[in-house]
Amino acid sequence: MKLHQASHDDTLLFTAYGEGYVAVNQQRHERNLLVQPQRLVDAWCSTSATTLGEADLVGLLAQLRDTPCEIVLLGTGSRLRFPPPAWLKPFAQTGIGVEVMDLQAACRTYNILAAEGRKVAAALLFD
Repeated sequence: MKLHQASHDDTLLFTAYGEGYVAVNQQRHERNLLVQPQRLVDAWCSTSATTLGEADLVGLLAQLRDTPCEIVLLGTGSRLRFPPPAWLKPFAQTGIGVEVMDLQAACRTYNILAAEGRKVAAALLFD
């Protein structure tokens, strides 16, 4: 599916997605990705959506410490895979909300929030 970029500034937005890939500002990516409006981290962790562990989420939180973020959209591949609530507790303790959704929903939601100027991050895991 192609998505259309709504703004013409330097904000990073998802411009397409499909089975096994996403595109950010027209650039295709096929592995785990952390996207914020002004920052992209390729391969933010080495695990897959099915093998996500607590240490991966601790590492994600550490990567977000230097950039403002109020919500993380955790895209867990082609379907929802909820991590144990205890793994998300450190995010709440730092004031960062976490929403878990499939990868494509995370892309769409990210674009809406980023276009509104929100401090959002999409942490995508591929199957």
